[in-house]
Amino acid sequence: MENHKHRNHKQLINRMSRIVGHSEANKRMLEAEEECSAILIQIAAVKSALNNVGKFVLKDHMNHSIVEAVENNDQEALRELDEAIDKFIK
Repeated sequence: MENHKHRNHKQLINRMSRIVGHSEANKRMLEAEEECSAILIQIAAVKSALNNVGKFVLKDHMNHSIVEAVENNDQEALRELDEAIDKFIK
């Protein structure tokens, strides 16, 4: 698989850094035995943020790599996309 720099590379890296920070905060909340409902709310926020990054990457991939794959009748790229979507949506 070839490397691909996303159009908004810096923005994606910043979002992932925030997600890592929130995940670490969740761990600290668990260690401090904070209230379960507060922990669950923060976990939900991390899941949502991670899904949003995934959607962003998927859209970028479809708008560039997959358009090119369709133009070149690259069935392998389309199969890989199908597999990635299945894993992302689980």
